[in-house]
Amino acid sequence: MTDKLEDFDSFLQNVDKINEIVKDLNSSDVEVQQKAMEKADCHIAGLDEPCRTKVNKTTVNTNPQLQPSWSLQNGSPDNFMKIMERDAEDRRVRRMARVKKATALKEKGNEAYAREEYETAVRYYSDGLDELRDMQQLYTNRAQAFIKLGRYEEAISDCEWALKCNERCIKAYLHMGKAYLALKKYNECRNCFERIVEIEPWRQKMIKEYLTQVDLEEERESQELHAMQEFDKGDVKATTVPQLLEKLSRPGHMPFYYYGGFEILSEAVTDCTGQTLFRLNNGFSVISSNDMVRSCLMQKMEDPHSQELCVSVLKLWRVVCSGNDENQKMLMRCPVSRESIVDLLTSEHVAVRKECLTILCLYSQMPHGRRLAIDNLNVHMLVRNLMVCITRQEQQQENTAVNILENFAAENKFCIQLRNALTESVIFPFTTILRNISKSNQHVLPSLISAVGRLTQDDIICHSFARDPECWKAFVLAIRQCSACEYKEVLYSMLGLLINLSTITSPVIQEHAVSLCDCCLGLLRDKDGGVVTRATGVLSTVLSQSSEALQHVIQGDVVRILSRLLKGTGQSATKYAIKTLTVCTAASRLAREELLKTDKKLSILRHLLGSSCDEMVSGNACLCLAYCLELEGIASSLLGTDIVPLLLRHAAGDAKRTAVQQNAAIALGKLCRSEPRHVNKLRELHGLEILHSCMKLFR
Repeated sequence: MTDKLEDFDSFLQNVDKINEIVKDLNSSDVEVQQKAMEKADCHIAGLDEPCRTKVNKTTVNTNPQLQPSWSLQNGSPDNFMKIMERDAEDRRVRRMARVKKATALKEKGNEAYAREEYETAVRYYSDGLDELRDMQQLYTNRAQAFIKLGRYEEAISDCEWALKCNERCIKAYLHMGKAYLALKKYNECRNCFERIVEIEPWRQKMIKEYLTQVDLEEERESQELHAMQEFDKGDVKATTVPQLLEKLSRPGHMPFYYYGGFEILSEAVTDCTGQTLFRLNNGFSVISSNDMVRSCLMQKMEDPHSQELCVSVLKLWRVVCSGNDENQKMLMRCPVSRESIVDLLTSEHVAVRKECLTILCLYSQMPHGRRLAIDNLNVHMLVRNLMVCITRQEQQQENTAVNILENFAAENKFCIQLRNALTESVIFPFTTILRNISKSNQHVLPSLISAVGRLTQDDIICHSFARDPECWKAFVLAIRQCSACEYKEVLYSMLGLLINLSTITSPVIQEHAVSLCDCCLGLLRDKDGGVVTRATGVLSTVLSQSSEALQHVIQGDVVRILSRLLKGTGQSATKYAIKTLTVCTAASRLAREELLKTDKKLSILRHLLGSSCDEMVSGNACLCLAYCLELEGIASSLLGTDIVPLLLRHAAGDAKRTAVQQNAAIALGKLCRSEPRHVNKLRELHGLEILHSCMKLFR
């Protein structure tokens, strides 16, 4: 390390010397020039490749053209600069050759690393650095290989050299942080990871996970140190754990023997010290290697004692992992435990299912636990079995299963793994439940629908739901059932999910649009404002996909109902209602005529233009007005109203609201073409200039 620092410092000193010589050569003082030429003589006479290794590369300069006498014969700044330029070109060519060799060696190192031949990779990276000492990637790649070999100090050294090449090198800080973590230097490790966020703030989520690992590792070390201290002191509770594990490791006993032992052990591992000693004394392997226990967990034995043993093992796992991240990790690494926890969700025994759900709930509550479970469990089987638990109609277990599903659905990786088996794992059981809504299961449906809603935040999952015909059939049946039985909470949740799903254009949605919109049309008369708002939201997205559904709701008096809603509803309802009204008036002359029957001077639309700050509301109000102006006599009926200044205000509004400006300009154009007398008001308000400026929006 010292030799490398000296090389780097020597290089910087040479740069400073050359700058000083060039400056003095350009001086007007002859004496200063002469001294500068003498310095140049000495410098050029000693030119050679800078020292790159510990090998002595001192050479004798045998080139007579570079003897000190050059300055006496041809001494001039121009000659010196020509020599320096020629030397710089030579160096550039040589460097390009070295870059090519170093790059080839780096690629060979990468190939060896991919084959997990880390020693070979280090050798290639080192050879590359012999060619080119300032190649950042060679340092970071070699550091990564050193980490795999457990040579952490050398990895840190390489990262430091990478940072000399590029002080903002993210990989250097990342590998250095990992090396410090392996050396249990937690503060240094955190500093490295936090520096990454300072350089690239958008990596904050990733770095948060690394910092969590640091916290967990530090906590694990502290727990183990404290546990061993308690054991060394002879604490009765601490010594009990290894003694019990030793007895339970003995094979050949009846189920009742192990059941009693696990029950006693569960009482001894309720605190952190007991949990840690369980781990340090191979508690997980003691259980997984016991043939009797494995048989029970695999449901090969059906007698009561075997079921009790199965419950006692699951209970022990729950107790030993509660609040202990390291034990949670150990449990997920054990094939027997991770398979049985999922498989036993479908057990016929209530107590077994309950313990499995409790363990999974424990994992689902924190991001670290969720990631452990997702990385180790069979996600498809997990979700399918959770859905089985939900259909059993056992209220406590139903709620727990739904909570687990909803918590896991927050993880992107969970959704990605679920994509390929979505129909079997989620859509089929979900639609089955929707077709059979009753008093006994309606309490769990809002939470289940919320969990499915979280899953559909994944675009691929959302498209799968939107294009599944059985799903839409089930939705129509469920809406009718909930309306008839007044299951308001279920209805409210389901309509919210439908708003999101129906934003996707799909032939399946078009096929069921009439029946779905008919259901929503009926809900517009509901006394519950939340249900009305969401039913309007579904109409606003579905009607644009089906002309048949559109004609059906118009004949069902939807325009009059929407006009009533727009007179006194909240912001969300207004947004959905005006959008639905705009869809209707855009496609149907009858809808425009119906609107004018209820509101001859379009006071509702003018009120929205004057009062709403919402871009969607204002834009749709302008557009709806423009459609209505296509009817004869409407523009004339608006003479003397505030329609021109209202539209002008939006046409000249915020440049970021281009859609609103466009729609307002369109409405103004139709207004003035239908009734030229509006042009006078437009001129009075300098509206022609505003309209002219809006023309660029249509190019």
